[in-house]
Amino acid sequence: MQNIILIGMPGAGKSTTGIVLAKKTGYKFIDSDLLIQEKYGMLLQDIIEKYGTEGFNKIENNINSSIKTDKSVIATGGSVVYGKEAMQHLKSIGKIIYLELPFNEISNRLGNLEQRGVSMKKNQTLKSLYNERIPLYEKYADIVINCKGLEIRKTIDLICNTLNIP
Repeated sequence: MQNIILIGMPGAGKSTTGIVLAKKTGYKFIDSDLLIQEKYGMLLQDIIEKYGTEGFNKIENNINSSIKTDKSVIATGGSVVYGKEAMQHLKSIGKIIYLELPFNEISNRLGNLEQRGVSMKKNQTLKSLYNERIPLYEKYADIVINCKGLEIRKTIDLICNTLNIP
């Protein structure tokens, strides 16, 4: 098994799931949002404010395209799917798992979107963002895990069973 790459909406649990999955598998854990923050020395929302949504998406595409690792669980930012090069690269280094959740669960989990550093167009609603991204997540996913109403432990079990990880 190469790497395990988690994609999905903000609030889907990519980082939390990724940390627990890394502990269970003995893999390293990489959060691509943290790589971006480290490189720019700023919080995601400050990067979005400074460079705009399009600028942020380019930054995210570049960072994710340059990840070189093996035996890692990579939690990506929700907008990673806008970067074609990033998605091609990630697909070439591992299995892409889409953590799927219905809109109402995403909406309930998310607090203030500005504080989360969510890449969305001016005046875009969470619902329209959700509708825009779902086809992209489905397009790039090797595996879709329906996380509706699941605890982290059950999500991890589903991922491990699907990937034949003991």
